[in-house]
Amino acid sequence: MLNIKKQISRLYLSSILGNLSLTGAWVAILAARGYSLVEIGFAETIFHITSLLLEIPSGVLADVFGRKKMLIVSTIMTMVGNIIMIFSSNLFLICASMIFQAASYNFLSGSGDALAYDSLKMVSREAHYEKYASNQMVIYRLCGGISTLCAGFALLIGHRAAYSMDLVICIIQIGILTSLQEISVTPPAEKSRQAFSPESTAQNGGFRMLFHTICREMIDCFVTSLSFLKTARRAILLMCCNSLVGAIDILLLFFLQAKLPESGMSASLLGFALFFMETGGLLGARIILKCGKLRYRSVFIIAAMLVLTGVLAEHSGSYLIMTAGGFLAALGDDALQVRTNTILQDLFPSQQRATLISIESFTFSMIMIVLSPLAGVLFSQW
Repeated sequence: MLNIKKQISRLYLSSILGNLSLTGAWVAILAARGYSLVEIGFAETIFHITSLLLEIPSGVLADVFGRKKMLIVSTIMTMVGNIIMIFSSNLFLICASMIFQAASYNFLSGSGDALAYDSLKMVSREAHYEKYASNQMVIYRLCGGISTLCAGFALLIGHRAAYSMDLVICIIQIGILTSLQEISVTPPAEKSRQAFSPESTAQNGGFRMLFHTICREMIDCFVTSLSFLKTARRAILLMCCNSLVGAIDILLLFFLQAKLPESGMSASLLGFALFFMETGGLLGARIILKCGKLRYRSVFIIAAMLVLTGVLAEHSGSYLIMTAGGFLAALGDDALQVRTNTILQDLFPSQQRATLISIESFTFSMIMIVLSPLAGVLFSQW
């Protein structure tokens, strides 16, 4: 019998550990190590190219083999990326680390939300998902703010010590993830798990048959997801709208890590400014819960205006105005994110939920691949 309170609490705790990091202000860390904004933008592009390639396969794997397993794989990928960053001495190794960090994001993005929604669905509490999504966004922003607040400390102790401390957090997170209860929602997943048993492997002709079974189940899951999207134009539109606004906000907050010091902000104030901007998202995630009657179109327009205000503020040259703009952009982005996620989860079938969430992230990565290098060049010229 599923204990939903423990399940959701452990998902929250895992998110807290996954988002707490001394290296949250990685742009500032790379800038302090001597890398230019163009080089940082290139590393960000590598991150999103990797996401583009792995996003959908990671979601399919989560649907076929289990969301809990993929959450653990995600944390392991983070650890590998951190180890590479510790020993990095050039842009090539920085990009290699970004590849593993992107893979970690891929395996996390669809798995956590899918496991949470289907856990709530199992006990007929799907209506509570919007609150869960809001709380997760609060955790993301609050922990992200605390992480960026530690930017000065990370620069003080050096990137090697900072990434080493993140490894310890990952080990604790794996312990939490192993205590989660897997939710079986699809017969193909059960078939694939049975295919891993020694008895089944022997009966079906060894590992060649196992490989074909795995591939068949993954292809079936992916094809079924695409078939759903063909008849769900609303879902596609929601994905595109949310991804565009989110991409602009993420890039803005990333590059403000480097632009704020250039505008005259002291290093001692940088962490506090970044933390303040993150709290904008926290506020947006809570405000949207009070706006249940507000139509999605209105939410999108307001969010887009707030993010564009942040972009304009970035060009003001005043670090106070830039910080306020970042706060407003985060507010609009997270309000839209919570509302979009809730609507999409209600639309998605459980059997392909992680795959479809990954397709949304795939859309986000496509937009980021185009915008990241452009933003790096644009912001470096102002």
